[in-house]
Amino acid sequence: MSVPTPGSRTSHYDYALPDTLIAQHPVEPRDASRMLVVDRAAGTLAHRTFRDIADLIPAGDALVVNTTRVFRARLIGHRDTGGQAEVFLLRPLDDEHYEAMVHPGAKLRPGKFVTVVPGFRVEIVETTPRHTRIVRLHTEGESASVAIERHGHIPLPPYIGRADEVVDETRYQTVYAAQSGSVAAPTAGLHFTPELLSRLEARGVVRHDVLLHVGAGTFKPVQDEDPSAHLMHEEWSEITPETAAALNATRARGGTIWAVGTTSTRALESATDESGLVQPMSRETNLFVRPPYRFRGVDHLVTNFHLPKSTLVMLVAAFAGYELTMHAYRTAVEEQYRFFSYGDAMCIL
Repeated sequence: MSVPTPGSRTSHYDYALPDTLIAQHPVEPRDASRMLVVDRAAGTLAHRTFRDIADLIPAGDALVVNTTRVFRARLIGHRDTGGQAEVFLLRPLDDEHYEAMVHPGAKLRPGKFVTVVPGFRVEIVETTPRHTRIVRLHTEGESASVAIERHGHIPLPPYIGRADEVVDETRYQTVYAAQSGSVAAPTAGLHFTPELLSRLEARGVVRHDVLLHVGAGTFKPVQDEDPSAHLMHEEWSEITPETAAALNATRARGGTIWAVGTTSTRALESATDESGLVQPMSRETNLFVRPPYRFRGVDHLVTNFHLPKSTLVMLVAAFAGYELTMHAYRTAVEEQYRFFSYGDAMCIL
C-alpha cells in the first residue's frame, strides 16, 4: 500500500493543543500580540511582536485587508413552550428572511416561533437541504436589521467558552470594519491599530480594501479523511475595479501583495486569473485552498493560528508548505503562543 503524500489527508493537519493556549480574551493593545515570522525561502522561524510588521513590509507593497463587519448574529430567546432557544443568523435573503442555524433543532421545525424580546419574534419558515433553516424576523416599529443590532449577541466562536461582553463590541471587529455581513471576524486584522496603519502608510505601504463576508462554515470541521470531499459554504466577496487595477499596478512595478487573513486571501485568489491579474469581482465564492495549490494573487500572508484539521490550516499549509507549517504550529505550542480568534499572529514571508 502506498504512503499518502504528507498534507494530502485531513488527519495530517491534527496537532496537540492544550486548552490553556486557546485565547479567551484579546490582549491590549491590539498590536501587542506576539507574531511568529515564517521565512519560506530560508525555512526559518523568528519570534516578534505584531507591531514589528511595520518593519517587514517594504515601501511600495500593497496591504490587502477585509473590511467586512461582524453583525450580532446570535439571537437568544424562548420557544412558545418556555424552553430556551437560539437562532444563529447566517446570511440575509431579503429584508426579513435569513438563513440560520437553530438550537434545539428538533424543537424548531417550520411553523414554530422564537421570541427574542416582546415585539421581536423569529418564525421558522422551512428547512434547507443542508439542515439549516429559513427564518422570518417579525419586528414592531423598527427594521429587522435594527432589531438584530439592538437585541442580538456578538457571535463569538464556540471555542471561546464565555458569553459575549462589552469589550467584544469593539475588539471582535477590526478598526477598519465597514460593511456589515459577517458572523465571524477576519481575525488576522484584529491586531492592527490606527497608529500601526498610519506607520505603514508613512512607510509607503498602500492599504487596499476587499470584502468577504465570513460565514459560519469557517468553523465547520473537515470530517472526511479526503479533504477533496469537503463541501465549502459560499461566501459573498467583492473587489472593485479600482482595487483590482491598483493591485495589478503594484505587481507591474515590482511590488508584492500582503494579504491580511485567509479571507482576504480567498477573495484575492478567487479574483486572480491564471496570468496573475486581479479581476473585479462581486459574487459568492466557495474556493477551497489546500495543497497542492498555486497561488496567483498573494505573495505574503498575515494570519492567526487555526483549528486542527480545519480548511484554514490547510490554506496556510498550501502557502507555506506542509512541513514548515506543521513545524511552525508545533513551535507555537511549545513557545505558548495564544491560539485562534483572539490569539497571536503568524506572518509568512
